[in-house]
Amino acid sequence: MTITIYHNPACGTSRNVLALIRNSGEEPRVIEYLKTPPRRAELVDLIARMGVPVRSVLREKGTPFHELGLDNPALTNDVLIDAMIAHPILINRPIVATPLGIALCRPSERVLDLLPAPQRGAFTKEGGEKIEDETGKRTV
Repeated sequence: MTITIYHNPACGTSRNVLALIRNSGEEPRVIEYLKTPPRRAELVDLIARMGVPVRSVLREKGTPFHELGLDNPALTNDVLIDAMIAHPILINRPIVATPLGIALCRPSERVLDLLPAPQRGAFTKEGGEKIEDETGKRTV
């Protein structure tokens, strides 16, 4: 099975998602998208397969979002995608693709709906929030 995560190791949510994938027994293909950004066609395809508006994949915090004027509602999807290609930090993360679907996994437990195998044990987020108990039952 192929699971891909577009990952930023500096992001706690992204680290939690990667850990949840691994806790299900899968070793995903990890793409550190700041080091290896997706090509334009790949980003367009990811967004289309997620079935979400382009704006929902834009990250504002800690990015040049406002400096680039990306809050302007008149900007087209093409302009927004071009900005994400030019500045990959604008791509919100983590994006996870599995045979069951593709999604921006914020909050991190959203990845659980994309994983074909259940968690193999209890899981607690880095911040201390318990997601799965010892029996594999979701607590959130």
